[in-house]
Amino acid sequence: MRHSIRITTAAVLGAFALASLAGCSDSGATDTGKAEPLVATTSAAALPPPRSAPSPAATLSAPPKQGEVRVEEGPFTDRVRLTRLALTGESAVGGHLVITSDVSDVLALELRAAYYDAEGRLIGTGSFEYQEEGHDAQGGEHHDGPRAAGEGIDFTVPATKRTGTGTGTAIAAVLSVPVLVNE
Repeated sequence: MRHSIRITTAAVLGAFALASLAGCSDSGATDTGKAEPLVATTSAAALPPPRSAPSPAATLSAPPKQGEVRVEEGPFTDRVRLTRLALTGESAVGGHLVITSDVSDVLALELRAAYYDAEGRLIGTGSFEYQEEGHDAQGGEHHDGPRAAGEGIDFTVPATKRTGTGTGTAIAAVLSVPVLVNE
């Protein structure tokens, strides 16, 4: 992860330097007394647009079943295994997560849940955040409990925001993994 940031930063700085040098070169044109403003340009491909998690669907395409928890496919769902998913009452989604792609410390993990009523209308959302602290944590603090990259962690995503058009009770949820950063 850090390596790709360095490469991207180096590419952007190189493009900026090249654009600056091109703007300063003498093209042999006659001096008209007016200085041309220097404009540094970079291509759109040099910097990808910032990514953010998509908003939950306002309605589900297929009617939900009582207690159903769906997992939304995303960029990190192939790197984790989610088990024991359950809608606990109408207020939270619980389960167990194991990272399957790597055994390094987790720098950041976020799970989001969108809650839906019997008609499949969005009624609320919630999130769960997790971070492992490695051996070099501040103050010598070390996380000795279950690790997402090892045996896994239990999680609960409580419904904390009332949103959407639905007004009923949550009978189903859609769980997503919008953030997963390993060392």
